[in-house]
Amino acid sequence: MNNQKGVFSDVNDAIYAATSSFKLYSKLSLRDKEEVIREIRRKLVDYIDLLAEMSLKETCMGNLEDKKLKIKLAIEETPGTEILMSEIRHGDGGFTLFEYTPYGIACAIQPSTNPCETMINNTIALLAAGNTVINCPHPRAMNVSKFLTNIINTIISDLTGIENVVVTLDECKLAYIKEIMNHPDVDLVVSTGGSDNARSAVSCGKKVIAAGPANPTFIVDETADIKRAADCITRGASFDNNIMCITEKNIIVVDEVAHKLEEELKKNGVFYVKDIATMLKLSKLLLTEDMKPNKLYGGKDADVILKDAGIKTDRSYKLIAVETVKIHPFVTEELLMPLVSIVRAKDFDEALEMASDVEQGCRHTSGIHSNRMDRLRLAERVMKTSIFIKNGCSLDGIGICGVRIVWMTTVLPHFHSLKGAAFCYPLSWVITTIAYFIYYLFFSQLSKRKELRSI
Repeated sequence: MNNQKGVFSDVNDAIYAATSSFKLYSKLSLRDKEEVIREIRRKLVDYIDLLAEMSLKETCMGNLEDKKLKIKLAIEETPGTEILMSEIRHGDGGFTLFEYTPYGIACAIQPSTNPCETMINNTIALLAAGNTVINCPHPRAMNVSKFLTNIINTIISDLTGIENVVVTLDECKLAYIKEIMNHPDVDLVVSTGGSDNARSAVSCGKKVIAAGPANPTFIVDETADIKRAADCITRGASFDNNIMCITEKNIIVVDEVAHKLEEELKKNGVFYVKDIATMLKLSKLLLTEDMKPNKLYGGKDADVILKDAGIKTDRSYKLIAVETVKIHPFVTEELLMPLVSIVRAKDFDEALEMASDVEQGCRHTSGIHSNRMDRLRLAERVMKTSIFIKNGCSLDGIGICGVRIVWMTTVLPHFHSLKGAAFCYPLSWVITTIAYFIYYLFFSQLSKRKELRSI
């Protein structure tokens, strides 16, 4: 066994340790578990800077300040025991008591894009519900994951005396992950990452909560506040070099306002590409021979990408926007780079159809910028994504951008219960505040009425 707490070199040893600790941890009261979560939140704050630095150094993806913010939010905002309180309902048929019980041993698979944030999120949610956790980090984030596992175990053992409530392996291999997922003592699989991970998780026959690939696509129609839309797109697509699965990847803009959007994006410091020569330089660098994303540039700075592509600039950029067609790999592939595609549509109907095609049925995240209520409603029904954003930035719903105007419209059937929400990685991010949405719509219409009166 590794000298770090909770880190094992053998799969069976890790599973045995998690099983043994579950027998003790499951006996703790809800109040005791609440204290555990509170202590984890309190002490992990001291490690935010170090975890962000380690994550950036090891993965070479994103930027430092954004990682600090993501880790802070994972610590503070992940739901805990507060959503698992017992409930009694009564009626003519008598009383019904609802109580939530743990699954047991959970296998949690983390991505390279958000290794610390995802581990913290999964760990807090799973521990709050009374489970013990076997973390399976991405190979590109092993050191920081083991370090974080050691910290969490130290916090828990110091408080409760229980060891190995959270465990991981000394190295990551696909064979190890499959062995853990299919082990008879493992009861639940929580998978965050690409489609391969999601398919492997689903095929193991266990209860699965999976966040698979995404291709977040946003519509900008001719009635939208273009200045606000450009600001939202810039903030979302540039955050942590666009490696988050919810942030803006594709923009479908109605042709009538495409030029105005281009100008506003440029005002926000976006490097805007329209000419074929520059697009070819970027394509040659960022795509492989089989037209797949070049993983060597995943999460790299926009300036690095522009320089390596042989594109000279007179200033620094955080985001690249490429105007292209909907079949280009920049549109159809999730690049995980500070690049957002811009595709023109002749009108809203074509934009909506195009957005649905481009999103490719991932059912993850989409959104729209429009001042027409009927289009807001229609778009949410057509897109059918778990997260749908109206007139806002993709980051608003996770507390990064001040006003939260994320509207949670369609929740996947697997995640409709409180129990599911406790475990679900994507849903744990979504903090919907309807009042702000109503506020925005009401006062935007009010201002228009005032303008009409003045005319």
